[in-house]
Amino acid sequence: MSVQQEFDQWANAGRDRGMEERHWHTAKHALSRMPVEAGDTILDLGTGSGYALRALRETQDVGMSVGLDGSPEMVQNARGYSDDALLSFLIGDFHQLPFDDGAIDHIWSMEAFYYSQEPIQVLEEIQRVLRSGGTFFCAVNFFEESEYTHEWQNRISVDMQLWNRQQYRESFRQGGLHVAEQDTIPDREIEIPSAEEFPTEEWETREAMIDRYRTWGTLLTVGVAP
Repeated sequence: MSVQQEFDQWANAGRDRGMEERHWHTAKHALSRMPVEAGDTILDLGTGSGYALRALRETQDVGMSVGLDGSPEMVQNARGYSDDALLSFLIGDFHQLPFDDGAIDHIWSMEAFYYSQEPIQVLEEIQRVLRSGGTFFCAVNFFEESEYTHEWQNRISVDMQLWNRQQYRESFRQGGLHVAEQDTIPDREIEIPSAEEFPTEEWETREAMIDRYRTWGTLLTVGVAP
């Protein structure tokens, strides 16, 4: 099954809203750190329901912005969730971004980058469309250090790129971006039961749940275009 087919199914089942709710726990902290100014043009790669752009419009007054997704059904849903004239949602390929050189002020991506078949090519495209000094905020929950996310690959029928933190930094540089920062954002909104309540339906131990949500959470890597 292709990435498009997989996420078309998710969109049709309403799972885009579920992803939005779960991702928001850490996404809101990363989004608040983006150096955006009123009127900036933002590109959201793997936009899903479009929640990140809606949030940036509400909190940062960003300008004409685009959510791009490879799933037509996700794009259709995102269009239905917003009537803001400054937001548009397009079907597209990360590897060939439909924008002129230097046309984008900042780029956001949450839980989407690791589906890229040629990630360095995607990073080169990101560097191309960003203005000088523009940033790429890349947030992922699926990464090597977060051991308990690795099983996700068994739940989805498309390949996912499992990188560690150093590989993200090195690849950003290879793609032409300076690495401005990298850290992990814990998910403090997921409630972790007491030790006496384990094992649960999804977790064998409390330590494993703490490792997933508190120790690692979401990996954020920030690249800057030269």
